[in-house]
Amino acid sequence: MAIRTELSLRLPNNPGALAGVCRLLSSERVNVVAMTLDAGGQLRMVVDNHVHGAAALREHHHQVAERDVLVTTIPNSAGSLAPMLRLIAESGINIDYLYGGAAETASSATIVLGVEHPLKASAAAGI
Repeated sequence: MAIRTELSLRLPNNPGALAGVCRLLSSERVNVVAMTLDAGGQLRMVVDNHVHGAAALREHHHQVAERDVLVTTIPNSAGSLAPMLRLIAESGINIDYLYGGAAETASSATIVLGVEHPLKASAAAGI
């Protein structure tokens, strides 16, 4: 598990808004590690170079917020997330949000956890 910086921005509900962000990051050679977009247009993403990614987005007039999150890789099998979540819960840390995924045939999955105290949650999970 690693503490990484997540970029967050609000997208308009227009066709191509997400494609534009992805095209911009691609042209800047910033790789998206994980992302989620909710129905209200809130885009959260972890990229391989958050400093450059955030600067590129801001140059194109996006209001970007940054937050430390936990990023971890777990086995892509039934029940593999539960032990880590139990340890975090037992330490009294609330999970604000979680997103992730894996290809069906992949042996591991990437998970992003938004928590109030990333360092404490990381220690609680033993990672």
